[in-house]
Amino acid sequence: MSGYQDLVPRPLGHTTDARTADPTQDVDEPIFPLLHNNADDEPHSPTRGAPLPTRAGAASLADDNDEDEPAVARPFVRTSSPDPASQHAEPEDEDEPHVNGGPSVGPRSRLVHKMHKFSLYETASRFYIVGGDVTEKRYRILKIDRTGDDTSELSITDDKTIYSQKDMNQLLDTIDDGNKGTGGLKLRCTTWGLLGFVKFTGPYYMMLITKKSTVAMIGGHYIYQIDGTDLIPLTSPNFKMDQRNTEESRFLGILHNLDLTRSFYYSYSYDITRTLQYNITRERTALLNGQPCSADDDFNSMFVWNNHLLQPAAKALNAPYDWCRPIIHGYIDQAAVSVYGRTAHITIIARRSRYFAGARFLKRGANDLGYVANDVETEQIVSEALTTSFHAPGPKFFASPAYTSYVQHRGSIPLYWTQDNTGVTPKPPIELNLVDPFYTAAALHFDNLFERYGGPIYALNLVKARERTPRESKLLAEYTLAIEYLNQFLPENRKIIHQAWDMSRAAKSHDQDVIGTLETIAENVVRTTGFFHNGDGHTNPIRVQNGVARTNCIDCLDRTNAAQFVIGKRALGHQLYALGILENTVIHYDTDAVNLFTHMYHDHGDTIAVQYGGSQLVNTMETYRKINQWTSHSRDMIESFKRYYNNSFLDGQRQEAYNLFLGNYIFAQGQPMLWDLTTDYYLHHENPRTWLEKRKRDYINWYTPKFLQERVLAPYPEVDESGNPVTPPPPVSIVDDYWLEYYRPSTLSSFLKMFPYKMNSTIKYIPFKSTQDGRYDLSPFRVRNEVEEGHEKKKAAAAAAAAAAVAKKEVTILAPQDIARLASDDNDSNPSSSAPGRGISIQRWLQPNSLDNHNQKMYRTTHGIMKETAPPLHNNSSDPEAANKKASALEKSRAAQWTFTQVVHESLNPTVSSAEAEDYARYISHPQNLPLVVSTEIDAKEVEPEYREYVNGSWQTEGLATGGSHEEDDHTLYLEMLEIAENPLTVTEEDAQKKRYKAYRKWLRGKSLFKQQPVD
Repeated sequence: MSGYQDLVPRPLGHTTDARTADPTQDVDEPIFPLLHNNADDEPHSPTRGAPLPTRAGAASLADDNDEDEPAVARPFVRTSSPDPASQHAEPEDEDEPHVNGGPSVGPRSRLVHKMHKFSLYETASRFYIVGGDVTEKRYRILKIDRTGDDTSELSITDDKTIYSQKDMNQLLDTIDDGNKGTGGLKLRCTTWGLLGFVKFTGPYYMMLITKKSTVAMIGGHYIYQIDGTDLIPLTSPNFKMDQRNTEESRFLGILHNLDLTRSFYYSYSYDITRTLQYNITRERTALLNGQPCSADDDFNSMFVWNNHLLQPAAKALNAPYDWCRPIIHGYIDQAAVSVYGRTAHITIIARRSRYFAGARFLKRGANDLGYVANDVETEQIVSEALTTSFHAPGPKFFASPAYTSYVQHRGSIPLYWTQDNTGVTPKPPIELNLVDPFYTAAALHFDNLFERYGGPIYALNLVKARERTPRESKLLAEYTLAIEYLNQFLPENRKIIHQAWDMSRAAKSHDQDVIGTLETIAENVVRTTGFFHNGDGHTNPIRVQNGVARTNCIDCLDRTNAAQFVIGKRALGHQLYALGILENTVIHYDTDAVNLFTHMYHDHGDTIAVQYGGSQLVNTMETYRKINQWTSHSRDMIESFKRYYNNSFLDGQRQEAYNLFLGNYIFAQGQPMLWDLTTDYYLHHENPRTWLEKRKRDYINWYTPKFLQERVLAPYPEVDESGNPVTPPPPVSIVDDYWLEYYRPSTLSSFLKMFPYKMNSTIKYIPFKSTQDGRYDLSPFRVRNEVEEGHEKKKAAAAAAAAAAVAKKEVTILAPQDIARLASDDNDSNPSSSAPGRGISIQRWLQPNSLDNHNQKMYRTTHGIMKETAPPLHNNSSDPEAANKKASALEKSRAAQWTFTQVVHESLNPTVSSAEAEDYARYISHPQNLPLVVSTEIDAKEVEPEYREYVNGSWQTEGLATGGSHEEDDHTLYLEMLEIAENPLTVTEEDAQKKRYKAYRKWLRGKSLFKQQPVD
């Protein structure tokens, strides 16, 4: 089986390949490992009892025999040089492309320069990073000098030569022989790539990716999530850090507060910092201009979160991205929708901007450069898995009609506003810090949106419109004025569309349909902006998205995610319709496809909320759809408490880690330390000293006209009558390397270990037992809560009687024999009417919806206000046989079918049996002359210690009305209470000793929660 999903970078070993093994070996030994149905079953493996295979073969077999994908790199410890006789055994690759007679001369090619696996070696004076391509035939080496003090600069040397495995073995042997006196060459670790270099007050550090996991596959290119990193100081082995340098340790501690193993992603061959529409347009434009491929460094710096760490490598190397991988922060997920054999992949990519990034209350609004807080770009790619690559037959490069994309945007309101969370109130007051009559920050922000997405911009504003104490409504009024001002100067067809709707008030109202209103808005949004659909422009039309939906609430979390989900759901219908999978653009709720899509967007919203607010979503789609309100309400309260705690106590540490990792703060001699800053305002805003030198923007022509031009994707070059290109296309290897990364030539692949076969899919949640009788609709677009037609009249009459009883709000008393009769009548109903009457949640997809006839009778539920408990085993019936009758299987089954929903239903619709009614009648008709205490003997063990003095007191013999000093004291206290001082509202020092002022005195000494901030 395969090294297809090889998640462990194998270090370069010093042995020969399997193809160059000893020719005298046994000819009966199989060349390839035997195939087994179970990956863990290897009793007949050819490696049993035989010497370990070669470097490539050993790692491949180890990976194939593991059912789970290994994520931790398994290092190859180099102990000695290889046998000299084996160094000449590997021949040169005949199919390796040579330019001008050698592999190291000629133009850059993706096939030659893409490296996927790296091994870090070290000597006493240098680090050596050996990188290999996915085929393990071509290798390169990077040399990094180790420094002996804190003041040394970074020294990196990139050897442009491309080595074969034999040549690289000889080079490492030479390095090893030259450093024998200082310990030789040792393997430090294996890695998946470099994240960059960073320096604080001491030496440089090198950050490496040590673990990864596959999360998506787009066009044959894999996207990985970082699961482990390592920070290695570039110091000599004998270097000792100054223990008095506490600042360096503190900087390292702040950096470690940022967990890079949570929601950070990268790819070797696909630009995840750009949208699919941008990537396809760039590649097609390059082909039309006669270029083999576009440059590798055309990344969107806005979403490259390790941009600061890449700067030292960019200064020292001509091609830093050959070794370093740009990473994004956000969320990526992929799932499959199976439609009668046709499979559609849904991919959600959320990219968080590194500009003005931070925690919730610490980053609000916009800065003076036009960047807003919580700026996230969400893209959903829907593609049919009929073909893997971006190319159409012909071949027509980057013209496959199987790929569609839709992009949304969320971000804080682009005004100067803040919230001070120094108090303990969960909702600090909102302050508009600066009122700009020209709305410069908003102008810069919308101009940036025009540059990224074109026009028009559909601004969906979900903040509150009416409040007792104006908070969000202040921002609504100011934001409306800003858009009105900016729209004065825009062309008519490119004006900003502002849709303001108080979603919070609508959700609390009983007469408003939140989802219905959002569906209407979403349809208008999708029709206004359009979506991207690739094609060649001849046989398949091309559609391009122009404009974007910009959604915001006050936090851009809960309400925003619900609105983006509805917009994405509408776009999903249009995308599936464009691919020919749906006959129209409508997808209903409570279908398998929408349930899966909802689950993906919930994870998307939870991840974005944790990154910005510190907790998961407080209000989910279940909240706004008003389903499962009992469970969702308790969950919402818990997440509210989590968000409040994180915002109050942990956001400061998170903000320091962001500022240090993103390079907002860079240590310099004579400048204050990061932890000494009272505010990070000047780290995220422009330097005021440069205001006079900077050219002021035009207040009227605030936008860039070329950004408003319509986006177009040029058709593919001329084709003949059969649809094939007139000009012979170049080889696929010059344009794309998806074949090497996805299909892995010369490697035996196992379908069970391939990511597209293991990803989440709607087909995994089909109740297969229900499909055996042929009555289960396998379509993922079938509404699962529809009640099947053909119910009997008895069923309808029972439902009508139950509704009438609920309307009267009466208590119905049922005798046990009536319960048994109704149960038997209900069990005689047609089993075909047992379809569920409510939607199936994602967690219940695996539960079968239809059973055999016997099980259907057992699992039938009663209706109306009748109890579903089993009849009592000992009742007051006059029938002696019924009294001695044992519980049947039906009664035992019903007794075990208690659920939370049934308990709530019974509490709202109480019923009592006839025996209980008789007991109650006897109780209320009993003469009321019975003593409350029937026994005066009290066991001492049953009395609490604090009441024993009272129980054993003299009141039992002397009575309660006794004279004495206590009675006089009470009388004196009563007279003092009746005295009214001259100033009755004034508390004197003498009053402080009185009992009634003790609680007041404790309150004065304490600290009330509500004294800190006014409560809204």
